[in-house]
Amino acid sequence: MTTETQVIDQRTFASISARKQEPAWLSQFRSEAYQLASRLELPKLEKTRIDRWDLSGYGEYRAGNPVNSAEQLPEELAALVGANPSPNLLVQHDSGVVYVRLSQKLQDQGVVLKSLEEAADTHADLVQSYLMTAVKKDENRLTALHAALWNGGLFLYVPKNVVVEEPVQAIYYTESAEATFAPHVLIVAESHSSVTYVDNYLSSASGQPLVHNGVVEVFVKPGAHVRVATVHDLKQHVTDLNYRRAVIENDGKIEWIIGELSHGNGMADTHSILKGNGSFSDAKVIAVGKGDQKLNYTTRAVHFGKSSESDMITRAVMREEATAIINGITKIEHGATKANGQQTERVLMLSPKARGDANPILLIDEDDVKAGHAASVGQVNAEQVYYLMSRGISRAEAERLIIYGFLAPVIEEIPLEALREQFGTLVERKLGQ
Repeated sequence: MTTETQVIDQRTFASISARKQEPAWLSQFRSEAYQLASRLELPKLEKTRIDRWDLSGYGEYRAGNPVNSAEQLPEELAALVGANPSPNLLVQHDSGVVYVRLSQKLQDQGVVLKSLEEAADTHADLVQSYLMTAVKKDENRLTALHAALWNGGLFLYVPKNVVVEEPVQAIYYTESAEATFAPHVLIVAESHSSVTYVDNYLSSASGQPLVHNGVVEVFVKPGAHVRVATVHDLKQHVTDLNYRRAVIENDGKIEWIIGELSHGNGMADTHSILKGNGSFSDAKVIAVGKGDQKLNYTTRAVHFGKSSESDMITRAVMREEATAIINGITKIEHGATKANGQQTERVLMLSPKARGDANPILLIDEDDVKAGHAASVGQVNAEQVYYLMSRGISRAEAERLIIYGFLAPVIEEIPLEALREQFGTLVERKLGQ
């Protein structure tokens, strides 16, 4: 059995579902996934040896203590919630959700916001029909381990024709390196509904190795609109692994706004499946690397529907000895006539030892389509720095302005002002500006 599965022996694994008193179907689901994990290989990433990363830190199931109000949250989390907390909020501490609040108005409209563990019991039919159907548990060893060990997480269900005006906010916080940290986010937006979901991932400064193995699944029904904004700020001892996937039906729309600002090695695969005619996907990603971080981020859109459209923009900034592999993949399947897929990947390197690799990929199996890509990798433009300095601006401030101009197309799209400000602060802190 692999190193990753040995850290949770069969007896400990079997006790997880028993302690949480999960329904029989979920216990069986976990057991099947656990057995798969012993046979499946790790994903083979472009120019990245993930098998050399420390992937042993899965820990045990340890849930935080529930709280009755946002004011009782730890200071670091309360700062994220802000002075005027969102009326729709979920907080996970280590392996379990400790706080959930949903406005009475949305409850009356049939919106569901629960921990995924609770929803697996109270809304079993819905959860069972969607869980790990966009991200398959048998894709590779990481997805199988996630299916076996996921904990806490979120279930957000928006009924037909319901427009959620206030964003739904979630915070996933890990403090103990001995606690399993693998939230699963499951969002279902029924036809002609609309919702914005915003989350933060953060950790304490514990030095023991820990793996965050997370999955996000979004199901966008005909005419629905879902916006997902996420910021990852996990410390250096955390290996940050993410699979995000959306299935978009006729005239549905998904927007991804992603900030990859963690401090350890990281991998993410963000994937939009444009299943329906007239479906739309827009993905904007910022990645910042420093030290000796090794990062591999893939954004992809697969077009099945006629007149479907996708746009992907990735901005990555690397400093010191950080390395990044940035992949953009647009696949237009046979029959997806009138599809339009565009992508841009740009990597800015701030030191001679930093490395970036932008890989735009177009896979076209249909004639009557539009597709395009642009990619660039380079240092800060010396002529731009000189021009700004000639206007009385210091070199440090000139470089700062250029970097923020480079990142602005994504930062400006973040839907919450407090989150935009936090995003800017985290970028400044990581870049040492």
